[in-house]
Amino acid sequence: MEDKKTIFYFIGQAFATFGIIVLIFIVLNLVIGESTEGYSTLFALGKGGISIPTLCELFLLAVLITIARAIFLTDRWILNMSMVLRNILFFLSVLFMIVIMIIVCKWFPVNDMEAWIGFVISFVLSMGISVGIMRLIEKTENTKMQKALDQYNREE
Repeated sequence: MEDKKTIFYFIGQAFATFGIIVLIFIVLNLVIGESTEGYSTLFALGKGGISIPTLCELFLLAVLITIARAIFLTDRWILNMSMVLRNILFFLSVLFMIVIMIIVCKWFPVNDMEAWIGFVISFVLSMGISVGIMRLIEKTENTKMQKALDQYNREE
């Protein structure tokens, strides 16, 4: 059973997600920023940094991801759904949110197939890494719980 989470927990999650997103874009700016300067609003400053409007857009995305995580990956709203289905719905909702933001925020030209292929590849890689980290955390927590249960059973 999960602990009751306060608004501060969710604010922390949003800022942690934002920090990871910004770190990814810092690396991307250093690697491809010069070649995409002027082409994409995400890289408008090239290697010079990330613009304030882009940072605000990325923060909005982080907040939306945090809301989706609260909906799909906690037991607060959805009780009778398998974790596999929850994860699929979570990743699909994040994909949908990012696609909407690509279109609305003009992160890259909508008719550019290379940009969409790059996006899909980076999304799949990011989600793969995310799933790997989540499984590692879950395994660590399960091991910790099993040790606590074993210790409790020995004390009886």
